[in-house]
Amino acid sequence: MSVSFNGKHLEQFVSANEYAALYPQVEVAHNLLESKSGPGNDFLGWVDLPRDYDKEEFARIKAAAARIREDSDVLVVIGIGGSYLGARAVIEAVKGQMYNSTGKTGLQIFFVGNSISPDYFQDILDCCKGKRFSINMISKSGTTTEPALAFRVLRKVLEEQVGPEEAKKRIYATTDRARGTLKQLADAEGWETFVVPDDVGGRFSVLSAVGLLPIACAGCDIEALMAGAETGRQKFSVLSADNDCYKYAAVRNILYRKGKSVELMACYEPNFTMMNEWYKQLFGESEGKDQKGLMPTSVIFSTDLHSMGQFVQDGARMLFETVVDVKNPGRDVFLDPIEGNFDGLNFLSGQNMSVVNRKAMEGTILAHNDGGVPIGVIQVDSLSEADLGELIYFYERACAISGYLLGVNPFDQPGVESYKKNMFALLGKPGYEDRKAELEAKLN
Repeated sequence: MSVSFNGKHLEQFVSANEYAALYPQVEVAHNLLESKSGPGNDFLGWVDLPRDYDKEEFARIKAAAARIREDSDVLVVIGIGGSYLGARAVIEAVKGQMYNSTGKTGLQIFFVGNSISPDYFQDILDCCKGKRFSINMISKSGTTTEPALAFRVLRKVLEEQVGPEEAKKRIYATTDRARGTLKQLADAEGWETFVVPDDVGGRFSVLSAVGLLPIACAGCDIEALMAGAETGRQKFSVLSADNDCYKYAAVRNILYRKGKSVELMACYEPNFTMMNEWYKQLFGESEGKDQKGLMPTSVIFSTDLHSMGQFVQDGARMLFETVVDVKNPGRDVFLDPIEGNFDGLNFLSGQNMSVVNRKAMEGTILAHNDGGVPIGVIQVDSLSEADLGELIYFYERACAISGYLLGVNPFDQPGVESYKKNMFALLGKPGYEDRKAELEAKLN
């Protein structure tokens, strides 16, 4: 069993009777999802995507990735939110945070368009100087400010470097199937295109071309990723009180109703850092509406035990902890004794570092539990492509069920437009003149 949920350390906080009482609502949420009759039902393409994905496009993704790995030193992926988080999360989980380091991989992959920081953007431009690079522009419309700005600059740099005709071979657009500014431009320029599915929202899109092209370019096995996701679909789509995905969704809501307003996702593998970031978007954007929702946050232990550990142990009892337990690390380090035992750690000799990491996790779980923190454990065998695929589906399905239990539409994001309108007005975009004066008066 690759992915499972262990609620042993929740028993003093959530009783079996409470779960049984909520289960009829889980059944309702399941039926809404399966019948596609609930709120947001036009964005349920992710539900069966691991089985029903476009096989012809999948083959083109693999071919394009092979071509990029052959003719480029750098791939710059342009996107924001779901258009980059999932891909980066999988790449770093499988290949490690240091995958861009010299000697680690033949192709460096950098992500831009996820901020408007000129310093960060210039750093990426510097990384492209003197190197063969390709661009994967990911945007359904092509007009989202952050990626659009990055693309206009990088496209110009690429054309100046290799000429307009060669540049056309090095730009790959992942966008709407038939409409939108980017699609029109891509067709006019002859760029190869891949599809952002109409019925899959950005935060659920990692298993579509949005995530698969960058992931394949990193040398990850996307067939194994999709096979793992299909395993997850088969396991976690079954209506049963023993469905671990549904247990997790239910437990989150029970704790929320008891006043726990924050979920802390913890993992003891630094390579899981961006998976934590993807989880935060998935749940935060799906549940944070109508003045409701758990606030998703995350830590990497044992690192953050030396910064956040005190708050978790003794601070306000506002949170519960979900630990991602990666059973088998990709590599290990054997600990030899040292003469003199100057650091007092010879008692650890003769075993692997993974054992020390596991005991740190177990000791922390017990300490936080004793401190009054409810703790659930998501267990995953490894951070291989297949296991990550199953874990991704586990999270997506749990998010949908949890959102319906909360009484919100898990598939829209009405609140994200407010900052954009203010930003456009302050920048002087035509049509926002009245709003500009009003906002500047508030600022001044």
